[in-house]
Amino acid sequence: MGGFGSGRSGWKDKVEDCRSLDVNRLHREGCLAPGYVGGWQWTRDGLRVANISMHSTDKTLTLIYRFRQNGGVWQDVHQVTGLTSTPCRFGGTRPWFICPGVVNGTRCGRRVGKLHAGGRYFLCRHCYRLAYASQSERAFDRLLRRANKLRTGLGGEPGTGALIARKPKGMHWKTYDARVAEIDQLEETANQLFMASYRHRFPEISLFL
Repeated sequence: MGGFGSGRSGWKDKVEDCRSLDVNRLHREGCLAPGYVGGWQWTRDGLRVANISMHSTDKTLTLIYRFRQNGGVWQDVHQVTGLTSTPCRFGGTRPWFICPGVVNGTRCGRRVGKLHAGGRYFLCRHCYRLAYASQSERAFDRLLRRANKLRTGLGGEPGTGALIARKPKGMHWKTYDARVAEIDQLEETANQLFMASYRHRFPEISLFL
């Protein structure tokens, strides 16, 4: 394959494993305003781990950065990405990237909200064939992830071993009780699925059901 879809031997197979650019976040930060010149950075624990430069026009966003593959020689990359927008239902417009990927000689051109650094270029997840981590999760993992989201949303800690937080100030008791009930149901169902999944490996588990 050629163009922006080539050179992918170091590609990642999960969206969450790749650095990404969110068009809505860039828009909120003013990075898509015509004439903008600046940069973007990624941090971990408050420390910068990567950064790029960028400048925009009314129809394009140019990304300027360095890339190397598998510890090889650093290469300068200038990627010009198209921008477009669509009207919102209640007024205003929503920005989009136009993916510049070229895979097997075919231009992508998808209108997308995020681009991912799955290789040399920032492309959409379809060009890099990226999956979301949740797509490979087992059913009980998805249930526990949902339960943990509800737990932390109430101000508590994730995990079935932690106590569910008390009702946050300003939240109605009816809402709080419904969320606690949902947490209990999710975790109970996840436990049943887990036990059922491993019963064939550990038959003695059935003694405790």
